[in-house]
Amino acid sequence: MATAGSSPPASQQPFKLILGSSSVARKHILEEMGLEFQVMTADIDEKSIRRENPDDLVMVLAEAKADAIMSRLNIDDYQKEGSQPTLLITSDIVYFHDIPDEVIKSLIDEGVVFRVAGGLLLEHPLTLPFVEAVVGSSDSVMGLSKEVANKLIHDALST
Repeated sequence: MATAGSSPPASQQPFKLILGSSSVARKHILEEMGLEFQVMTADIDEKSIRRENPDDLVMVLAEAKADAIMSRLNIDDYQKEGSQPTLLITSDIVYFHDIPDEVIKSLIDEGVVFRVAGGLLLEHPLTLPFVEAVVGSSDSVMGLSKEVANKLIHDALST
């Protein structure tokens, strides 16, 4: 079983893991953790889901993604006698100050926003001055904290 500080070797992994993201960075982080996983994206229109409060928006988006992914799973395969628990994981947290329109235009003109999850790179010289806070470590900025993922996996398997 995984502990908060380590991951089981994939061959001994006592659970199935679904990464609910096509993020290359998140895939790389899970691979670094030694976890075996499959990728399933939600394929939802996130722009059609809006909330004024950012915390509410994150929760509503997470629920919509989970519902979309779970609707494509064959639940019978996951409820068989002796089947392993299946966990779905997604992640994202960085806070920015207001970013001026001219910086946004420069980022769009450069094109980097079209190639990264969330549309912004924390370490980009145009965005770095506007970073208000980073929650967690550099891997959490990349989209998935190893420490938090291990803790949540452990907690999910313990309940």
